[in-house]
Amino acid sequence: MGEFDLIAKYFTRPVKRAALGVGDDCALLAPAPGMQLAVSSDMLIEGRHFLSTVDPARLGHKALAVNLSDLAACGAKPLAFTLALSMPSVDEAWLAGFSRGLLGLADEHGCELVGGDTTRGPLNICITVFGEVPAGAALLRSGARTGDDIWVSGTLGDARLALEAFRGTLSLPATMFKFARLRMEQPTPRVALGLALRGIATAAIDVSDGLIGDLTHILLASRVGARLDADAAMDMIAARRMPANAESGLALETLRACALAGGDDYELAFTARATARDAVEQAAHASHTAVTRIGTIESALGVRVVDAHGTVLPQRFTGFDHFG
Repeated sequence: MGEFDLIAKYFTRPVKRAALGVGDDCALLAPAPGMQLAVSSDMLIEGRHFLSTVDPARLGHKALAVNLSDLAACGAKPLAFTLALSMPSVDEAWLAGFSRGLLGLADEHGCELVGGDTTRGPLNICITVFGEVPAGAALLRSGARTGDDIWVSGTLGDARLALEAFRGTLSLPATMFKFARLRMEQPTPRVALGLALRGIATAAIDVSDGLIGDLTHILLASRVGARLDADAAMDMIAARRMPANAESGLALETLRACALAGGDDYELAFTARATARDAVEQAAHASHTAVTRIGTIESALGVRVVDAHGTVLPQRFTGFDHFG
């Protein structure tokens, strides 16, 4: 199968927003009047971002999910995406699963595949996603203010538990591992919540490299600090709340580290005025997404992590850095 046959069979689909469809030198997108384009790119490399044993359908889902998560953090509605795919050879069974997972999630969010590139080489997936947001309405990192609440959507830490189990540093009960692995390999982009938070959240970011590492980007852009409740974050690890996992034997320090610095969660961390708590809860309900209030923005720079008694923890939690 040649390159263009591959594209025609697995990745060419009817489009509504792209004037030329797939296959010209450029894709042409026209956002609605008064809207701005939101654009983001993410790359997934075998051995760095995913294991060779991952189900190709889950990998296709995740490849797009991590990009949609960026749109969610901006409060942008998905429009379209391009796919650049490098692979060692044409494996039709792999392509069928990968495209099914990729395009299934795309259909859920009305996000059209409008172009890209394929080549022979190590397995590498790069997606660029396009969304639209009303001018001046985008959620940014720079709007957090002293006294704001800090919220996080969904769950934290499960993906890191799965990663450590794969590495052999943790032994997890079977049900915990199964759930945690699903969270690592098939995250849920919080697009609906991001849209519902426009005009409510003062700042937002998606949690890809660990809560504290990503929250720090908000703090630096907003020139503020934060006080985080470590135990509230730890309680967000969904896998450990399953009845069969109640006695998993995981150390408190391990659970805190997974929740606060685990990475690969693709949840939204955001801030909002304390007076907007009802509005946040309504946005969460409307988007069918759980949210948890886990801290407060402070004027003193940096992050203070405290336990349930308000005691500052001595541990230093850091986010993931490819070159750190």
